[in-house]
Amino acid sequence: MSPRRNRQHGGAKPIDRAGGDRYGLERTEEWRGEDWVVRQVGGGGAAKHYRCPGCDQEIPPGVPHVVAWPQDGDVDDRRHWHRACWNARDRRSARLQRSRNAPRY
Repeated sequence: MSPRRNRQHGGAKPIDRAGGDRYGLERTEEWRGEDWVVRQVGGGGAAKHYRCPGCDQEIPPGVPHVVAWPQDGDVDDRRHWHRACWNARDRRSARLQRSRNAPRY
């Protein structure tokens, strides 16, 4: 017989502003002299295709990533980054500059 496993019941869940538990906790980071709100999104919360501004590659559904936007910005300013691209944002930049009318997905 194997020993009993001690599992935690309940506990604190990350809460997002909308009141759900689909997204992680928000934090504020400084980048380029501006405060950015950064939120970790787990694989279960990533349901759409996004385009990472750091590497200009697609982030498929189900892949954990980071959502960042300027603290004074609105919903349209949110950008979805690969975690590695967000962490290396000062060392790399996108090689391709997108036009205003290009799709963002």
